[in-house]
Amino acid sequence: MTDQAVDTEAVRLTDDMSGGDGFLGRVRELKELRADIERAGLDTLSGRKAPRARVLLIAGRPGSGRSALAGELAARVADRYPDGVLRARLSEPDGTRVPVERLARDLLTALDRPAPPGAGEEDLTAALREALDGRRALLLLDDAADAEQVDALLPDAPDCLVVAVARGPLTGIADVRPCTLGGLDTKSAVRLLSRHAGSVRVTVDPRAAEHLAEICQGQPAALTLAGGWLAARPQAAVADLAKHLNAEPDEGDPLGRVLGLVHASLPGSAARMLRLLSLAPAGLVDPHTASALAGCSVNGARVLLDDLVALGALRRADSPLPEYEVPGCLHARLAALAAAHERPAELQLARARMLERTVRLLMSCRAITETDSPQAREKLLGMPRALRFPTPRAAAEWLRLRRPALLASARLAVADGELDTLARRLMSQLVRAVVAHVGTRAAAADLYGVHRLVLDVAERRDLPREKAAALLNLADLDARTGRTAEALTRYRAALDAGREAHDPYATGRAMESVGGAHLELGDYDRAADWFGRALAQRLARDERADAARVYGRIATAHTYAGRYGEAQRNWRAAVAGHRRAGDVAAHARALSELARVQEYAGRPEESLQTCQEAVEWARRAEDTRLQAALRLRLADTLERLGDPAAAGLHRGAADRLLRENPAEACEFRSASDEV
Repeated sequence: MTDQAVDTEAVRLTDDMSGGDGFLGRVRELKELRADIERAGLDTLSGRKAPRARVLLIAGRPGSGRSALAGELAARVADRYPDGVLRARLSEPDGTRVPVERLARDLLTALDRPAPPGAGEEDLTAALREALDGRRALLLLDDAADAEQVDALLPDAPDCLVVAVARGPLTGIADVRPCTLGGLDTKSAVRLLSRHAGSVRVTVDPRAAEHLAEICQGQPAALTLAGGWLAARPQAAVADLAKHLNAEPDEGDPLGRVLGLVHASLPGSAARMLRLLSLAPAGLVDPHTASALAGCSVNGARVLLDDLVALGALRRADSPLPEYEVPGCLHARLAALAAAHERPAELQLARARMLERTVRLLMSCRAITETDSPQAREKLLGMPRALRFPTPRAAAEWLRLRRPALLASARLAVADGELDTLARRLMSQLVRAVVAHVGTRAAAADLYGVHRLVLDVAERRDLPREKAAALLNLADLDARTGRTAEALTRYRAALDAGREAHDPYATGRAMESVGGAHLELGDYDRAADWFGRALAQRLARDERADAARVYGRIATAHTYAGRYGEAQRNWRAAVAGHRRAGDVAAHARALSELARVQEYAGRPEESLQTCQEAVEWARRAEDTRLQAALRLRLADTLERLGDPAAAGLHRGAADRLLRENPAEACEFRSASDEV
């Protein structure tokens, strides 16, 4: 995977094309690495306890088998690390560094220590070090871009082990001896070739096989492709392939030469599919992605993908879905082939088709959860059968498994700095699908990343309306996770952007949210003032239902401040507004709040009368929890007024309501708190 992968039970080999099941060669390297785990470090030799985890470095070019060696080492020593093997890919397929913030967050999630959305890099890495303190875990950090990335994730736990994979030395990490990989030894290289091409041809001409291994310089990735080329041509001899490669211009490395030959020998449709896979987000491709890129049917795409797997140019992902991984060592070369054979407009069109397909899949993923809506059912039935999910559970599983690719699609959609229609739709549908299946709170970290992408582009492109929307969404996530001060700052910035865009919705929403943040911070006077500004705008625009809701928020601020007269006046305005709007549930809840304030103000008789009226409206709204809570409040008030018999009747009625609705009973405590 090219985004972030964590596995606490086993290790999957990524980046390099290691040659399938079973590990070949590298006996000396494995022995040296295992010995390096045991050797005394510089701190131990000087009589001090090591302050941080031991770091082993496996260095080599992409395609050298470096990730396979790291995976094999981790598998062999995993039993010594009972707290699991954590794995992260530190570079994107195109070589871009993965932000440390994203790496640390996903590692924390794997450790069941999720961090608040919006937390910065320092907070996240500190939380990661705390989570690993006292543990015996192994971190496999693949494709590290530089020492800073590794150092930021390094645990302050001497019983942990870090296995880092990089192109070259990681200058700056103390006490690290790199294990630098060259090619496989001749025997292992020939065995790898035999695994893919079949043993007969290798046995018939062992010298040709050794010569081919020499041409490939023992690189596992080059040998895998060479074996795939031979497997696709049962009549060809090993010497034939060696002759072809010798005829190639002696430019570039062996992997590039073998890939060039493989690409040139493919049928046109397969060759085009192969090079367009460089556009796949996060290097992950499924039949839908491939069919959209190449402009062919889903079934046809799957056949081509399986052919490329057999050829060794693609790898099946460890996923219940039909999903494939583009080997990291091939990505840059495939991108170069795409640039050489496709016009820029064709590449842009292929990317647009892929993102449009993603939008439609996300729409289908969300629509399957809205089967009660006739409009959603009609939209779902109007989609091609190949885009539909059979059940909501299947859609949720697809969303979970495709998460890295979907988030990478979001980054790709805004990578050029343009928020065109397609990018907007993709962001919108991704957010809606995630919220529908996972919920806002559980998906907060992913949603935060998506909204921040929109904000970055909106600021670069000076788009105040989009900036206001992104700031509001980010601030909402801050507010839900207790980062109220940060939320207030963003709400104020959203207000400025909304005013700049002359967007009354964003402006009113921001004003109300600023008031809500002040309320949460205990500044009730400012809260009431900002709610009042939002109310004035709602009334000026004749948005009466929203105005009724804002009256309630003003009343709440006055209640907290102990100004019960003002609170009652505003709750009465809210009650009247909800009644005119025909919102029975909101009407009942506003009456219940008015009754509460009347009791605070020392008017129990008025509170009793209002509470009885609220019970009737709650009954009409079929709100069982609210009815029960109001009945209990009536009982308390009646007891204080000296009528225990009537109080008992109301308590009995509340008990009956909850017994008849057991699903509501478990949530009753929170409902009582709300009322």
